Amino acid sequence: MYKELKNWGILLLLGVIWGSSFFLIKRGLYHPSTGETIFTSNQVGTLRILIASSVLLPIGLRFLFKKRKASIWGAILIVGFLGNFIPALLFSYAETGISSGFAGMLNSGTPIFTIFIGTLLFRQKLIGTQVIGVSLGTLGMIWLINSASLVDTSGSLWHVLAVIIATICYALSVNTIRYQLEGIHPVEVTSVAFSLTFLPALLLFFWTNVPTTFSENPHAFTGLGYIAILAILGTAISVIIFNVLINNSSALFASTVTYIIPIVAFVIGLWDGEELYIQQLLAVLLILSGIYIANVLARKKTKREEKTAKEY
Repeated sequence: MYKELKNWGILLLLGVIWGSSFFLIKRGLYHPSTGETIFTSNQVGTLRILIASSVLLPIGLRFLFKKRKASIWGAILIVGFLGNFIPALLFSYAETGISSGFAGMLNSGTPIFTIFIGTLLFRQKLIGTQVIGVSLGTLGMIWLINSASLVDTSGSLWHVLAVIIATICYALSVNTIRYQLEGIHPVEVTSVAFSLTFLPALLLFFWTNVPTTFSENPHAFTGLGYIAILAILGTAISVIIFNVLINNSSALFASTVTYIIPIVAFVIGLWDGEELYIQQLLAVLLILSGIYIANVLARKKTKREEKTAKEY
């Protein structure tokens, strides 16, 4: 009972941290008062990963040269790049065209893709209840994507697709941690994964002319402050906590942090003056209902069946 309550507490904490990350991305992109661009989307994503990997590099170096099977290295690379590096760039790009609140709502599709990928690539068996839940969640995602036309932004379908691709990357990473890296300590997985992204991020730091922005934009250090919070708390530390949660529960349970993320993103978006619509909220509720059926109800049904089998 205590372990389950602890897992739910961690889930709530992560939801608040990650739900606010979309707002922090926006603050790294644009000045809060003038709306002027501070950093480009690639620069925000690059700084986010560079700072996070720099924080974790001293820990990662302890494990980086450890002998491992090729399959383990491949799995860690997936976590580093598909679970962190690429989504950081994609979300920053997405928020140049859609609101932070809407991006947070779209992120709620992660558990649905987690189930799809777990079934297709990792032979996770689906029961009837999960099929119903996934179906509802999929309908909700289609509804939410279509609602993009309601938002008065300069964005296009590409900005929406950037979030969808990012959530698929997250789902691949979550399943990889659960099924291929289960025996490795979460701190080791996270620190090594980020250490492998340090040099690519450093190259992008110069490739995207970040030093020039610091020298020419008077608001650069203000934007950097928001990105630093995002990188240290919302990326480096929270990913370790997330990996611990996966090991202590399941990939599907951990991915349901997205129950909380869209709500936090929605509230912060409204507070910051963003236009969000009831249709979007209803679509998210449909997605979350599907996730609940596929995760909580399906798990309860499985436990009841196992209990009944033992009695006989």
